[in-house]
Amino acid sequence: MRSTLFVSAVVALLVFSAPALAQQDGGWPSWRGADGSGAAAGTPPTSWSEDSNVVWKTSMPGDGTATPIVWKGKVYVTAVVKTDRKGEPKEKRGESSNRRRSRRGGRRGRFGGGSGSTDTYHEFLVLAYDANSGKELWRREVANEVPHEGTHGTGSLAASSVLTDGEALYAFFGSRGIHCLDMDGEVKWSKDLGTMWTRNSFGEGASPTVYGDTLIVNWDHERDSFIVAFNKKTGKELWRTDRDESTTWGTPQVAVVGGKPQVIITGTRASRAYNLKTGKLIWSVSGMTGNCIPSPIIRDGVAYLMSGFRGSSFQAIRLKGAKGKLDDSKNLLWEHNQGTSYVPSALLYDDNLYFLRVSSAVLTCLDAKTGKAHYEGERLSGMRTVYASPVGAGGHVYITSRQGVTKVLKAGAKPEVVATNELDDTIDGSAAVVGDRIYLRGRKNLYCIGSTTGN
Repeated sequence: MRSTLFVSAVVALLVFSAPALAQQDGGWPSWRGADGSGAAAGTPPTSWSEDSNVVWKTSMPGDGTATPIVWKGKVYVTAVVKTDRKGEPKEKRGESSNRRRSRRGGRRGRFGGGSGSTDTYHEFLVLAYDANSGKELWRREVANEVPHEGTHGTGSLAASSVLTDGEALYAFFGSRGIHCLDMDGEVKWSKDLGTMWTRNSFGEGASPTVYGDTLIVNWDHERDSFIVAFNKKTGKELWRTDRDESTTWGTPQVAVVGGKPQVIITGTRASRAYNLKTGKLIWSVSGMTGNCIPSPIIRDGVAYLMSGFRGSSFQAIRLKGAKGKLDDSKNLLWEHNQGTSYVPSALLYDDNLYFLRVSSAVLTCLDAKTGKAHYEGERLSGMRTVYASPVGAGGHVYITSRQGVTKVLKAGAKPEVVATNELDDTIDGSAAVVGDRIYLRGRKNLYCIGSTTGN
């Protein structure tokens, strides 16, 4: 681990994205919240079970792992429903550049490869629920196709979260297109970006990002990767930039540096920043591991980048003056090279970074400014695999396992567990926190957690 202190006068950098406005209205507009950090201003309960503090529980159609978003009293989520109708995918995997690149990339992933193409049609849905009652308000089918490849055994064809800027909804289903819907579920425009071939057929999962009138999509896979920007109102393509990158699953983040917005994406070959207006590369830095999944976090002029597949890497990049290759530059403020996450993203809450070892219930907390550990390798008993990213609210850190167990810890430099909660569902999506409520999406049900005692 290498640690470098921040200079005392770092110019503050605000992450202005349209969803950031949602925090003022008590919303959770994107999968990691209003500012992409996983933190919320609310004060939700710390204890619940199937029999207590469940405001409502609604059975969901089909399958999905996407985190729900919440906006002005409505919960929006994606799902996929397998039908009985037989058919053929529009494209099949052959002996292609995809397979050749996969062999160069090394062995199969730790958790095994995904499944091949199917022979049945699937309905790809966007759904809206009343946030107070759990009543389904509408569902919209945006695609009906035979998937060309499946997913990891624990994955889903509905893994990307809906995004809103308060004006429209943006639903990304990868090979099934990017779709813009109004807030009542009517499709305004759709774009087909082609067929994505993921490493080992692990599946597609990156969510889009919106800033101003620009919608950004990351298209990293085993063929020709790129990042593309659209006019969010019309769907017109504004620019497209090729990326020398294999499959990644991280959601891009937008930062404003010197008055100019840039799009930041982690990557195995290099993490990079692009000019939002032109798509031109601004800077790059190496050091991430393979199979990048965690999304960047931006705060106070610093980008926090993490990955954790067959290795560990956490980097803090000062954005002021960042240009060209940043390896071994003064812009690389610190690195932490142990115990980082494979699937979950990190949480930046107050001045601390929280993350899990690979995809297990082993927690580390770093000081965000220095990179020094408050504690490392803290094992959370009664939990096993964790895919959901931790969230912070009300002075607590919430960590949910695939087995439906949520540990609640006091935020801060000491690992103090205050509650252990269990629900009867498999939970892969991260929690969405709005005010005094938590919204959790399981593989079977959508939950609203809140005080039911009237106090």
